[in-house]
Amino acid sequence: DGMNVLFIIVDDLRPVLGCYGDKLVKSPNIDQLASQSMVFSNAYAQQAVCAPSRVSFLTGRRPDTTRLYDFYSYWRVHAGNYSTIPQYFKENGYVTLSVGKVFHPGVSSNYSDDYPYSWSIPPFHPSAEKHENDKTCRGKDGKLYANLVCPVNVTEMPGGTLPDIQSTEEAIHLLNVMKTNRQKFFLAVGYHKPHIPLRYPQEFLKLYPLENITLAPDPWVPKKLPSVAYNPWMDIRQRDDVKALNVSFPYGALPDDFQRQIRQSYYAAVSYLDMQIGLLLNALDNVGLSNNTIVVFTADHGWSLGEHGEWAKYSNFDVATRVPLMFYVPGVTTSPVSKGARVFPYLNPFSHIGGSAPQGQSKKVVELVSLFPTLAELAGLQVPPACPEMSFGVALCTEGTSIVHYFNVSEGKVEEGKEGCGDNDRCVNEEPVAFSQYPRPADTPQWNSDKPKLKDIRIMGYSMRTIDYRYTVWVQFDPNNFSANFKDVHAGELYMMENDPNQDYNIYNNTSHGCFFKKILD
Repeated sequence: DGMNVLFIIVDDLRPVLGCYGDKLVKSPNIDQLASQSMVFSNAYAQQAVCAPSRVSFLTGRRPDTTRLYDFYSYWRVHAGNYSTIPQYFKENGYVTLSVGKVFHPGVSSNYSDDYPYSWSIPPFHPSAEKHENDKTCRGKDGKLYANLVCPVNVTEMPGGTLPDIQSTEEAIHLLNVMKTNRQKFFLAVGYHKPHIPLRYPQEFLKLYPLENITLAPDPWVPKKLPSVAYNPWMDIRQRDDVKALNVSFPYGALPDDFQRQIRQSYYAAVSYLDMQIGLLLNALDNVGLSNNTIVVFTADHGWSLGEHGEWAKYSNFDVATRVPLMFYVPGVTTSPVSKGARVFPYLNPFSHIGGSAPQGQSKKVVELVSLFPTLAELAGLQVPPACPEMSFGVALCTEGTSIVHYFNVSEGKVEEGKEGCGDNDRCVNEEPVAFSQYPRPADTPQWNSDKPKLKDIRIMGYSMRTIDYRYTVWVQFDPNNFSANFKDVHAGELYMMENDPNQDYNIYNNTSHGCFFKKILD
């Protein structure tokens, strides 16, 4: 009778999690999920901004196929009538439910989160969402501000709650309804944090004394970073607390103590998120569905925390494109789970000590665009076919590939990402690759460099990540016919992961890269 699916999508979460080796963060509930899951340590989004990334992985098509690089078009009208993951499950007899931020709200999902195509009932949005950018952060002077760093007393918030608390409550309610009705479901739960503003219950600050918080390992703008690659983090500059610092545009650095406060609040927001996920997974146990529900956990993209002198997303670096990705599949990633078993007891981030290692871990490079075929295969549905070269007229196909074949790792082993090969094989060997891209309005940082509207895009940065390197070319792009001209390269980046894991030393100009270039053209 098939497995249910609980699809958890987090906004702007880079893999600062215990199960990804982060020593500082307290994320016991996500780590517990990882201990029963297949965890991918090299998973990447196709564009490091909310709407394009979400439309890409929910349709299984790349941004060049959805033609969404900004926030202002609906793919079904603007590109092609592509089926989505929830739509496919709905057409296969599932009740499909959306809670919180799953599709990006607004025109990019037809002001309806793609209802009724994708969902059986209208999506739920927490009422507290509308206060996200209000002045709810108390300053040192006692006045209220719209700050970036915003620990709050939840009882003082409008409605006495926060959006993610409401989303967890609604998701738990729906799990109970589904259990009672005995309906097979696909439940997507979209959490808002750690998206800015970093607004979370203030008690989570206690977990992260400021003296334990370091700066990024590379808080400077790299000497050889092409100016087109830099994102000037405009959304951060517009917050009241950052505005007051009067930092010069585009390359002025934030004061060290404030950088540490941002990092502290990002971690605190992650622990707040972890608590919500702990409550949600515990509810899955409580309704007795942990034995027949697949749980997927991922994010729409990462977020820079001062690396390269950058903040926010909007770039092609790993810190912006890399995401957590894990799959709990009862009986596959675990031994068979008996009905009513407790798989996910709630762990309190304030008192829980000690981490848990992932059940299985793959270093294979994978892409979020592969979620669609992977979920279909895990649920026992027919896997959508691979898209033809031009697929604008094809409703159901995928530009990703199922990654289920990476799951068969014997217990607790870390499967290696490399199939040994000499350097001369680089051009031909079939190592997995993740592609990401980012548009820019100009060669130098502008006020709209982070989020250019389609009509203002002049350059597209196409980026390719393998286990060994990240290679990026910034090429001329025409928004009128969506065409990239790879003969007109404005700038390039090449980082070798082995000796430059933080991507600080661009060796594009002192390397012959014909072979990388061939690969990106394919």
